[in-house]
Amino acid sequence: MSENNFVKLGDVAHECRLTWSGGQTDIPIVGLEHLVPGEIELSSWDSNIEHTFSKKFLKGQVLLGRRRVYLKKAVVAPCDGICSGDITVIESTGGILPELLPFVIQNDRFFDYAMQGSAGSLSPRVKWEHLKNYEFPLPPLTEQKVLADKLWAAYRLKQSYKKLLAATEEMVKSQFIEMFGAVESTKPLTDFIEVSFPGEWGQEDKDGSGVKVIRTTNFTNNGKLDLSDVVTRDIDYAKVEKKKLSKGDIILERSGGTNENPVGRVVYFEEDGVYLFNNFTQLLRCKEGVNSLFIFYSLFNYYQMNKNVIRSMGNKTTGIQNLKMERYWQIPIADVSIELQKEFESIYRQADKSGFELRKSIDAIEIVIQSLIN
Repeated sequence: MSENNFVKLGDVAHECRLTWSGGQTDIPIVGLEHLVPGEIELSSWDSNIEHTFSKKFLKGQVLLGRRRVYLKKAVVAPCDGICSGDITVIESTGGILPELLPFVIQNDRFFDYAMQGSAGSLSPRVKWEHLKNYEFPLPPLTEQKVLADKLWAAYRLKQSYKKLLAATEEMVKSQFIEMFGAVESTKPLTDFIEVSFPGEWGQEDKDGSGVKVIRTTNFTNNGKLDLSDVVTRDIDYAKVEKKKLSKGDIILERSGGTNENPVGRVVYFEEDGVYLFNNFTQLLRCKEGVNSLFIFYSLFNYYQMNKNVIRSMGNKTTGIQNLKMERYWQIPIADVSIELQKEFESIYRQADKSGFELRKSIDAIEIVIQSLIN
């Protein structure tokens, strides 16, 4: 890539503002919910539904979610369609190959810049007037095809690893259902839990000596913790000693949630060191003689399979979903022997080991993609 060959996005692309005139009944309809964070291809949409959208897009254009851009939603349109007004439609004006443009936009550096120009407290949005001034390195057109081919090849490889990871997770789910799905004898969750209490938030850590506190932003949808941005807080020593996490604890999201993912997610704690959890979460510590990973996955699977039931367990105060614990405690758990529980744990950990290696490969490929485009 030529050195110092920086251009502004507005010099090589523009916002497309086509309007849909109606008439076609089976046209793809794209909302923000169809844009998957971090993905570069649009894979789902609606059709033949009532809507108020009037913005039209064409095949090959880039659809950017301009509301809450920190979610990193930007995809290539595989066909013509109509979309939400909260989606900015961007297309090349000739200075950049259309197949390279998506990687310029679905890029950490771009989203960092976009966030700087976002305005609004509850639902911040960014305008094209800000985005068009984004500067990035761009090689000559003669070199762009080579770069685009490398990027798409890396992206395809990453997607193949993601499919393997999804298949691994599906295998665990299938094994769990095969082993416990037809079990007639169940007990309520509360019968398996020895200790449970909400977390602490404490005060601002002014000198950097605070304790690490896990928030719901550290939860992932696969039941694991992402501690890349864990915070520290100033919390009373006695509370730290009383509430610090132990390996094998389950952390429940008791407040928060979204429309797509209602409150009630769980993660499994296996970290070294001293950690607390915030006041939007609750600790579940299993009784002796109960396999905590089996209980964790039972709750994880119940959440995935019964989101409407979980949603009914929540109520809203000031826009936040709060889990009704008296109902959550009644979730049915298969009443099986500790030997069967341990057998499932073995299956889970073998799959988790494979999943860990796949995630490492996916992360490594993403680093390559980011380095190529930046």
